[in-house]
Amino acid sequence: MRTSRSPRATTTTTLAATVLALTVLIPSTATTAHAAGPPALGACATGQLCLWAKPEFKGTRWTHELSTLDINSCTALPAGTSAQSLTNRTGRPVTTYQSAECAETGEFQTYPGDGVWLPQSPYQVRAFKVWER
Repeated sequence: MRTSRSPRATTTTTLAATVLALTVLIPSTATTAHAAGPPALGACATGQLCLWAKPEFKGTRWTHELSTLDINSCTALPAGTSAQSLTNRTGRPVTTYQSAECAETGEFQTYPGDGVWLPQSPYQVRAFKVWER
């Protein structure tokens, strides 16, 4: 006994077979995206200010402990260097400066100390001040 299929049933079957074939041949982007996960935050312990030379918490890292910093004083990064990302976990406000002397003629910005992760500074950070609360 021979059965005939309608053109619609044939098209549906062909479409389903094509989708199945493509699923096998093309890796799932959902699985790839999930495996990569969200961007990592810069590791920085409580009580520290951490600065990285490159965006996204990469490159050379400078770590400053709150217990060893002079409050309200300008602290410059090593001569000829700058930071492009930072984490403030000092528990105190920190102002970053484009100027190595903490001059307010260049760019500057204050970040609260309750846990700030800044993956990309809008300017090259060359110095900072930690403030009293």
